[in-house]
Amino acid sequence: MSEPARRGRPGHDQQTVLRVAIELFNRQGYDATSMGDLARELGLTKSAIYHHVPSKEHLLERALDEALDELTTALDTVQADRSLTPEERLRAALRSSVVVLADHLPAVTLLLRVRGNTPAEQNALARRRDIDHRLAEMVREAADTGAIRADVDPLLVSRLLFGMVNSMTEWLRVGSDRDALADSVTTLAFDGLVRHRA
Repeated sequence: MSEPARRGRPGHDQQTVLRVAIELFNRQGYDATSMGDLARELGLTKSAIYHHVPSKEHLLERALDEALDELTTALDTVQADRSLTPEERLRAALRSSVVVLADHLPAVTLLLRVRGNTPAEQNALARRRDIDHRLAEMVREAADTGAIRADVDPLLVSRLLFGMVNSMTEWLRVGSDRDALADSVTTLAFDGLVRHRA
């Protein structure tokens, strides 16, 4: 849920503060980043930063929610579309996860670095596990119809699919062609590398 933009000093609404915080958390690590670091990056005094946000953990929670809310919404949309076959839903879910990662790369990168050291991180990890299980259920449904192989554990398949997508945070750059990338990942995951001869 998006909070209304709250303006403080000129040029520093909450969204700007959040974007800068995410960049600092990714560059320095959450634990190593202080509110003083964030204030300096924004050109504010340490006391002025608290006019924009109540705490560092609040910023972390909002950043993690950005990534998780977008992925959850994408999966909700795919799962609700009963005009698709189970295989098509699974393909659409994988494709959507690539689009979410590309559109929210800094927030997703931060999400993938959390280890459960704070309540916000623990909540994010629980939500990630829930998403893994939701994708595993989609894998199970596609396997039950015979559309995909059924001899690999659905949760393992889910983790491997998300692992392939999540590895893109290491090399993907903002502004990449997300649709071409999503198509390539989906094709590779479902059709493989081997050319099938007629």
